[in-house]
Formats: sequence, structure tokens, C-alpha cells
Amino acid sequence: MLTSTLRPDLGFGAGLPPSAESLGLHARVDAWNRMTTGFVKWQGEMANLTMLHGHALANRLSGMAEANREAATKAWTASHPSGLAEDVAAYAVDAVQRWFLYMDTLRERGNIFLAHEAAGQPPVLYFAHETVVDGRSLPRPVNYSLLKILPPEGVRVDPDKRPFVIIDPRAGHGAGIGGFKSDSQVGIAITNGHPVYFVAFHPEPEPGQTLGDVTQAEAEFLRRIAGLHPDAPKPVVIGNCQGGWAGMLLAASNPELTGPLVMNGAPLSYWSGRNGVNPMRYFGGLAGGVLPALILSDLGNGKFDGANLVLNFEALNPGKTWWRKYYDLFDNVDTERDRFLEFERWWSGFFFMNEAEIRWILENLFIGNKLGRGEASFAPGEFVDLRRISQPIVVFASRGDNITPPEQALNWISDLYRDEQEIRVRGQRIIYMIHEDVGHLGLFVSGKVARREHAQIASTIEMIEALAPGLYEMEVVEKSGEGSAATFTVDFQSRTIADIASQDDGREDEAEFAAVSRLSSLGQEIYDLSARPFVQAAVTPASARAYFQSHPLRRRRRLLSDRNPVMSMLVPGADLARTYRRPARSDNPFKVMEHLFADAVERDWDLYRDLRDATYELTFNAIFGSPWMHRLGEAASMPAGRDAVGSYRDLPEVREALDRMESGGLAEAVIRMMILLARARGSVRRSRLERSNDLLSKTEPFASLSEQARTRIIHDQTIIIDFEPDRAFSTLPRLLDGAKERERALEIVLNVAGPRREMNAPTKDMVDRLTELLGEEAGRTSAA
Repeated sequence: MLTSTLRPDLGFGAGLPPSAESLGLHARVDAWNRMTTGFVKWQGEMANLTMLHGHALANRLSGMAEANREAATKAWTASHPSGLAEDVAAYAVDAVQRWFLYMDTLRERGNIFLAHEAAGQPPVLYFAHETVVDGRSLPRPVNYSLLKILPPEGVRVDPDKRPFVIIDPRAGHGAGIGGFKSDSQVGIAITNGHPVYFVAFHPEPEPGQTLGDVTQAEAEFLRRIAGLHPDAPKPVVIGNCQGGWAGMLLAASNPELTGPLVMNGAPLSYWSGRNGVNPMRYFGGLAGGVLPALILSDLGNGKFDGANLVLNFEALNPGKTWWRKYYDLFDNVDTERDRFLEFERWWSGFFFMNEAEIRWILENLFIGNKLGRGEASFAPGEFVDLRRISQPIVVFASRGDNITPPEQALNWISDLYRDEQEIRVRGQRIIYMIHEDVGHLGLFVSGKVARREHAQIASTIEMIEALAPGLYEMEVVEKSGEGSAATFTVDFQSRTIADIASQDDGREDEAEFAAVSRLSSLGQEIYDLSARPFVQAAVTPASARAYFQSHPLRRRRRLLSDRNPVMSMLVPGADLARTYRRPARSDNPFKVMEHLFADAVERDWDLYRDLRDATYELTFNAIFGSPWMHRLGEAASMPAGRDAVGSYRDLPEVREALDRMESGGLAEAVIRMMILLARARGSVRRSRLERSNDLLSKTEPFASLSEQARTRIIHDQTIIIDFEPDRAFSTLPRLLDGAKERERALEIVLNVAGPRREMNAPTKDMVDRLTELLGEEAGRTSAA
């Protein structure tokens, strides 16, 4: 009976319409099957994840054992019994001197921390600067300011060149990391003659300040820059880490104000990551979502202490931040002191947010993942749509970044756009670049990265607007030379949404984070209605100050400063060590053993980190990977960013472009031909892009066109080639009036294409086809 009821076409009841009772039974059976399948899948995923971590830990232990064997061999080889007494004495003197110098450096760090705090923690910029706009004076006051970077001696800035605006991350630290050395984003831009501006912030937020207020203040900064540089193109906006999503919010809310965007290590898809690799994304769920930040904000009398974020960053890789960094200082204290203190001046600056700010960040970004899905909003019903950004977007990520892996930097693209054709239809240019190994801070701090990747971005940014709309990967290849004399080739390879997806190992696991978001909202509401009023009533300004000062990162720095009388007693010893410094030989057996011991300690820390991360991931998946949790987060996991469009041909911009296929003149024909060549080639080399940009900006009839008109022509011709490639080619002669204009169009395009020997086979074929098409038409016109 069950079979005949479920399948009325078989057996009893065949041909009769299903009853309401049978439909209800269908639904219950389907629900049970889904639950059973989901349970089996969950168990399989847990088994696979356990095996993944098991193999990784086994490899870690095997590597540690091998490293320890090698260390023992090196220690035995390094020992010289005949000179043992001399080696002991030399090492003892060296180690004691290094200890005094090491402790004196930590004392100086503590003093710098206190002095910097007393001075209001100004930006740690290497370059001189002046304040253009103080956000505290705006109608909606914010703790942000716009700084103008003053050019160093011998550097001339052209006010008509495109300005660069750098937004530093407000993620616990202060501002300045994007320009705290000469080889930096600021240094690269200003030495190339660009006006450079820096968005900085003060330690304390203004009362009632929100992220919406900050975004509007940054928009006012761009308006002020436009007024100072009326003849310059719209400014490049560079966002580092959290400054990246801030720049995207700014551009999506005010698309008319920004030029190209550059996002360095900026997270936009917060649930993404690879299994077994990116543990940071699990912390929020295991900690309880938004709730811990609300409790900490309440203990701070409405302010969230950024030192908590810094401590989280340090805990990600304790072997490096809590051991190796300090051992390297101890080991090389003669040469590393200045570099260590320079970096710690920034790292030790702890800034605050209002409760409303950290709450918005967590609810809309890190827990809710709403920005890339088009659901983030500053006000009810006013959603931030990243597709409103009309200027090119450059995304710079690294596989060595354990804070913002490439998946979190790139997956928003596939969330917002169904495919690469939609990117082209919307007239957008998205360029991404992936470094193989540099860490998170290295993306915007490393001098080597600044001289290579950032220098190429800065030198190419003016030409990116000459690219046809689409998705590209920017590849930088060193050609010759070293250091500042190195030269590079830059290619823009056409990519697809599938290429973005290949960066990830699948996105099915993101359903678990949707459950976290749902539970986070429930926990927040329970806290709001129960304990929160009592916590807020118990907190006073004095207790909040005591809470802030009790943070371990602040206590550690105050303890190792002149406020501690014991530390001042070390100063004479450090002075003597500097005066009578006697470093041990690098092959001193005890120095060798010290290095081996330091390496072993770091390996132990790394083992602890791997065990902890495996525990976090397995626990997270055990809790949130079940079918029940998937059902709980089902509504939050549904993609919301895409419009329901049956066919791109139905879009007004597509129909209008296709209607103009046979309209236009030399400008439309040349741009269409250049796009055809780029499609045939599959990539665009920077040298060709430079020639294209020179053509579009300096040669008639393009030079007299406005930037908007040139952009519209490029967009139209891209759509025409996308939807009607054959007709786009065959109708080219109709855009050109007479033989001379056809010859001129062909000459212009061949000059941009460059020498034939540099072309690949498809490009040569397209050149031959264009030459044949326009040459024949030119001949017919001449004969007529």
C-alpha cells in the first residue's frame, strides 16, 4: 500500500490524482530522506576532516623528529673538546651581554608605548604630513582625519596627476602602516609624482559614531580632494585589510567619487576558506558570535578595546609572535633593535571602537557575511550593493596570508556575479593578483612587495581603465635586474568565475556559518533582554578605565618600562654591554646549540598551534555541521546578491548596445578591433595596455572625448562582441567612412598590437582577418 500510495502510476490507484494525504506523506518521506542523507554526509565529512588533520599532525611529528635528529648531529659536529673552555667563556659573555641589550630594548619599547600613548598615538608615518580635514569638526563627528603627505626633498608632485588615497586598517592598531617606511605604498605613489592622501584616525571614537558616519566622512574627504585637484582624474582608493572593505563601502555608497580601487589583504567573503588551513574563521562561532564583543563593549562602558583584536592576531601563530620574534631580537640584538622598535611603535598602539561600530562589523561582515551578498545596510531598506561600483577593482591577496586567505578576498565575486559575462555586461573590470607566500602584514608592509607588486599596480593603475570590461588575473614576472633596478613584465590574463571557484576547495561548508549567524542573533537577543541591563548598570567610567588598563598587552608593556624600578636598574648593565661588546663566533658550539634549541621551541609551539586549530575545526564541525544546524541556518545561507534576470539580452544596456552595432565611427571601430585582438590573445600585456592608453588619451578622435564617453564606447563594444561576435566582425567596415579611414583604423590598431613577432598564433590570425576585411573594403571603396 505504501508503494502504491507513493507511486500512483504503479499498481493500485494508477492514473488517479494524488490525494492531500499522499502528498503529505510524500513531504514527510522526503524530509526524512534529506535528514538521513544529511546525517550520513555529516559523518563522512567529520571522518574526512579527522583524517586530514591526522595526516597533517603525523607529518608535523615526523618532521619534528627528523629536525631534532639533525639538530643533535649539528650540535655534536659543532663541539670542539680542545677549545671547550674558551667556547664556554666566549658564549657566556656574549649571552649575558645580549640579555642586557635585549631587556633594554624591551624597556625602550615600553617607554615608547607610554610616550606614544601620552602624545595621543599619532599616525606612525615615515613621511611629513599635514591635516586637510579633521573629521571631528564635521556635522556628524568621527575620529577620522584626512592627511596630505608632503613630498620628501627632491620629489616633485604634479597636482594634475591622479591622487592616491590610502585607508589603513582600524583593526585594533593605529594608522600609518601603509606608509611607515620609504619603501611603502605612500613612497611608491609620491615618488611617481602623485598627490598622496592618508586616512588616519584617533584612538577614541566620537560619541555616537557609527560605520555609516565614517563612510560619509570618507566621502567628504574625497570631495575635498576633488576640490584641491579639479583637473586630476578621480582618486585611486587603496584599502589595507579592514581598510579594503571600508573602501568598498565608500565606493558602493558614493560611486561618483572614487577612481580605481585597490584592496590589499581585504576580507569580503568571511565564511570562505579551505578545510584544515584557515582556522581563524571558526573562532567567531565557537566564541558565541557577536555576544563576546557586546559583553566586552559593555565592560568598556560602550567602547570595544582593539587590544582584544591584536591579541587574537598574535594567538593565530604563537610560535612566531610569542617566541620567534623575541628570540630573533635576542639573537641579533646588535642589528635588529631599531627595526624591532620601529614596528612595535605601530603594533603597540591600541585603538577603540564604539559598541555600534564593532556590532555592525560583526553582524554584517564577519559573522553575518552580508556585504558580499548585498544584504549589508547602514539604515533599514538601504542596502550596500557592491555592483554599484563602476570603477576598476584590483584585489591583491596571498596564499601565505592566514588572516585573509585568497578565498575570503575573492569569493565575493562569484557571490555577486553569475558568471564573467555578467561582469562584462555591467561594464566592470575586476583584476586580482595572488602572491604565493607573503604573510598578511607583508601585503602592505614588506619593502620587497612594495617595490614589486605595489609598484606595478601604481604604474598600471592609470591604464587599467583602458581594459575592456571583464575578469582578469594580473601576473608580475621579473624580467631582469635586482632591487630598485629590477624590471618587470605585467600581463592581464582573462579569467572566469570558475577560476575564482578553483581557489577554494568547495563552499558547502559555508552552510555551517549560516547557523552560527542565526544562533549569534538569538544569543544577542537573549543577552539584550536578560543580563545586559545589569551589566551596563554596574559599569562606570572608572571601572572601564581599569578594565582597559588591565589588558595583558598593556600590562606587559608598562611592566617592561621605566615605570618599573627594576627595569631602570638594567640600564647600566646595557651600557656596559654596548661599550664592551664581545659577540661570540657564529660557529661557537654553544651558539649553534642555542639556535637549535630556539628552533625546537618554535616547532613545539607550531605543534600546539596545529593541535589547537584541529580541535577548533573538528569541534566547530561537530556542533554546526549537523543537518539540524544546516536547517537552522538555511535562510541565512541563501545567496541574496544576484538579480533574477532570465537572459542578459533582456537587459536595457545590452539591447541598446546591440542596437548601436552599426552606428558610430572611427573611435567605435578601433576600440572594437582592439577588443577582438585582446579576445584572440587571451591576455593583455602592459606594454600593449600602455599603447592603448596613450591612444585613448592623446590621439584624436579619442582625446576630445570625455572619460565617461570613452568608458561607454568600450562597454558597448564589449557587449557587442560578447553577444554577436560574428556580426561585430562583419559590420566593422560600416563604421568607417571610405578607404582612407579604414586604412587609418587598421594602422592605429596594428601600432597598438605591436610587432608581429611578439604575437601568438590566434592574434596573428585575427590581424590577418582584419587586414583582409578592411583591405578588401578599402579596395572596393577606391574602385568605386
